[in-house]
Amino acid sequence: MSRALPQARRVVVKIGSALITADGTGLDRPALQAWARQMAELREQGLEVILVSSGAVAEGMYRLGMTERPHQLHQLQASAAVGQMGLVQAYEQEFAAHGLHAAQVLLTHDDLADRERYLNARSTMQALLTLGTIPVVNENDTVAYEEIRLGDNDTLAALVANLVVADLLLILTDQEGLFDADPRRDPQARRIAEGRASDVTLQQFVAPEFGRLGRGGMATKLYAAERAARSGTHTVIASGREERVMARVLAGEDVGTWLQPDREPLAARKRWIADQLHSRGVLHLDEGAARVLRESGRSLLAVGVARVEGEFRRGEVVTCVAPDGSGVARGLVNYSAAEVERIRGLRADQIEAELGYQFEPELVHRDNMVLL
Repeated sequence: MSRALPQARRVVVKIGSALITADGTGLDRPALQAWARQMAELREQGLEVILVSSGAVAEGMYRLGMTERPHQLHQLQASAAVGQMGLVQAYEQEFAAHGLHAAQVLLTHDDLADRERYLNARSTMQALLTLGTIPVVNENDTVAYEEIRLGDNDTLAALVANLVVADLLLILTDQEGLFDADPRRDPQARRIAEGRASDVTLQQFVAPEFGRLGRGGMATKLYAAERAARSGTHTVIASGREERVMARVLAGEDVGTWLQPDREPLAARKRWIADQLHSRGVLHLDEGAARVLRESGRSLLAVGVARVEGEFRRGEVVTCVAPDGSGVARGLVNYSAAEVERIRGLRADQIEAELGYQFEPELVHRDNMVLL
């Protein structure tokens, strides 16, 4: 059976810790050689390739003689600093064997949350691709702290796919794809060949998994596929140990699990808003405002806000929630938390009388809002 995958021009490949580190015994260099060869073949076919690679912390653990993933943040950061040296050196050597240059790109949540830094990252990534390099992307674990972590490299890969508007996100793991039961425990488990990225029922087949070396699991891969779909990106979750897996996936072979975007891609600015992992505050809406936003996608007015939570400034990202606590929307707010506290419940024509000025009649304009 073949798949009707769209013609891909730009591909993001994500390789997880369980694959790349040979189960804690250092980097699996034969595997790296095979993946580098496959990516070089894609480049020869005219495709642009971005690699999101785990393994820095795990490689650092191996070099430092650690047997368990550290729990203290400074030890994790130290492991990442040591391991990143070996990881990048290995990729540079493997790609150089094919006449290719690797480029190290380290990102944090703040790099992607700040609009100017986000645009700079996108321009730099575009320049690296134009120069024919293969960007090797990882989270900057050496400086990231818990409150601003991206969380896992599946999420990072999806954000990178949105950043560069990739055609395909290929997540390589130690499993053959998504199954309807745990294949390690149930011999009757069947692989799910394809599905929709927005299909929340797929979550019933997975549970969060945190391995000895990594933080991800199949659940994070499904979330990544849903996030990547915002830019129209297709996702395939497949085994990195499959022979020539990259070429076979791109040729449309029935390999792994194919998750298709089934909604219209978001505009670039709205995609950036949707990709914010940490909002600066919460606006608690009344029932009427929540219904209007969900049903018509109109702008949020101050009259519909019942309560304000958090500290935020004008222009920062806030989350709008319904009275039952469910998320309704996320957007850029036109007033600070202190100002919203003063004007909540007021009509637009009453704002100036209360504050002495009016930035905008809307609290969050629909052009700067994404429904959840």
